[in-house]
Amino acid sequence: MAELSGRLAGKIAIITGAAKGLGEADARMFVREGARVILTDVDRENGERVAAELGERAEFRYHDVRQNAEWAALVDDVVARHGRLDILVNNAGVVTLGDIETQTEADYRFIMAVSADATFFGCQHAVRVMKDNNGGSGGGSIVNMASIASVQGESAVAAYCAAKGAVEALTRAVAVHCAQQGYGIRCNSVHPAGILTPMVIEVGRQAALLRGPDAAQSGPLAKLGEPDDIAYTVLFLASDESKFINGAAIRVDDAKSVIAGNA
Repeated sequence: MAELSGRLAGKIAIITGAAKGLGEADARMFVREGARVILTDVDRENGERVAAELGERAEFRYHDVRQNAEWAALVDDVVARHGRLDILVNNAGVVTLGDIETQTEADYRFIMAVSADATFFGCQHAVRVMKDNNGGSGGGSIVNMASIASVQGESAVAAYCAAKGAVEALTRAVAVHCAQQGYGIRCNSVHPAGILTPMVIEVGRQAALLRGPDAAQSGPLAKLGEPDDIAYTVLFLASDESKFINGAAIRVDDAKSVIAGNA
């Protein structure tokens, strides 16, 4: 696989939810740019397939991001085998339809665990080891996947909005802490609009079924971005090119979050 310009040459990265969708796009781009990537997911079949396609600089690790103990074991193993961790992309996420009246407690707790809890655990363990990078002077980049659902009202996915709002707020807390401690670790969040991924397509299909047979032609699926639209942004934030960007919430949404009426 041909490299682009080696923007991540020699860096060690963990990407969660990397078996498909945005995480897969990130992993493919990171490997092309010279990083060694640990892809994690609960989808073992697709995760192993993607890692095999990416070659010797990629490896798959089964990982339930909801479990703090699994985070500790993963990060310790990566540092033991590769010497350090330079990049963490907290990408794993789930969504189910439900407004504030209809969202079930089970769905709410699951969505919060996969997005908010997992991002907290991931950031905590990444900071724990990244602060010792470069002979103890620290350094590293954490990229948290949020959503425009955290900055605008989306009634049909209430729990998802709550989870992504937590991710956005946590990102700022981590960035401020690391800056104040002098760790050299940056933490930023990315806020996509609808992107052409299996998760978004499935939610769109469910929404169309609820709205009726004519909704599929006029609904949001006609306006989706592409996974690489997000992967290029994540690549920039992971690279040293963004060394002065910390605590930022970057929207990648073709202005959808600022268009009146969410048109």
